[in-house]
Amino acid sequence: MTAPSPVNRLRPRRSCLAVPGSNPRFLEKAQGLPADQVFLDLEDACAPLAKPEARHTVVKYLNEGDWTGKTRVVRVNDWTTEWTYRDVVTVVEGAGPNLDCVMLPKVQSAEQVVALDLLLTQIEKTMGFEVGRIGIEAQIENAQGLNHVNAIAQASPRLETIVFGPADFMASINMKSLVVGEQPPGYPADAYHYILMKILMAARANDLQAIDGPYLQIRHVDGFREVAGRAAALGFDGKWVLHPGQVEAANEVFSPSQEDYDHAELILDAYEYYTSEAGGKKGSAMLGDEMIDEASRKMALVIAGKGRAAGMTRTSRFEAPEA
Repeated sequence: MTAPSPVNRLRPRRSCLAVPGSNPRFLEKAQGLPADQVFLDLEDACAPLAKPEARHTVVKYLNEGDWTGKTRVVRVNDWTTEWTYRDVVTVVEGAGPNLDCVMLPKVQSAEQVVALDLLLTQIEKTMGFEVGRIGIEAQIENAQGLNHVNAIAQASPRLETIVFGPADFMASINMKSLVVGEQPPGYPADAYHYILMKILMAARANDLQAIDGPYLQIRHVDGFREVAGRAAALGFDGKWVLHPGQVEAANEVFSPSQEDYDHAELILDAYEYYTSEAGGKKGSAMLGDEMIDEASRKMALVIAGKGRAAGMTRTSRFEAPEA
């Protein structure tokens, strides 16, 4: 495997837009949408007969398109198919400098991630690219993958995200539902809670991001917001979007409110002051009616980090009390 790279592995991914790699019209339109990440899909969004040509289309748009401000990802086919190695070789050799990550679907073991890491390293060395710069996103889509998610999350220093793939996962466990992302009828609790939490714990234990999968009722934005809100409340970093109408909703749901962002920044400033010589070297202090301490600082760092990544601007400032 490659040595750890100084690349920023924690890129903003509130909205991860899926774009069929075989559709030039969609590839053009995606460049102008305010998604944090765009992934050009060679897997489910491409018919088998279209996959070979789609590789070259993806290379063309990665090299010639304007993806400013977006994380650029290509989802290749999974290792059980005959397309995977050629997907990786064609895309990375052809557009490696303009590619941020490769997404590997249906990951079932750490060895599958290691195999992709080794192939990427061979291509980078052959082509003279920076070794280790291109990241990996691992998609969990069945029971086997979920059972091995902790090992998968530790498989490569290239890993940036663990992604939940609900449609294939629902099929793999025989879930009684045809509506991807919605709760199955007859179950009174959240049928996805265990799955999402297990993915989230594996991601956080290894400093990775956790991304929720798609909501297929693309015109039901309120439903999307509800499902996205569930993942955001747990601590997920973002969600797949399949339609332009979902992009703004995802960016909003996975960003803190202005009030929470301002409050988090105030906590950080106040804690820094009160633990300093000028502030009395206190381990805890009062910020208005709220007691803050080291635990408060850690929680505030999370919210402030999300707000900064979203480009939010503070509307209030901490003022040290007069002596």
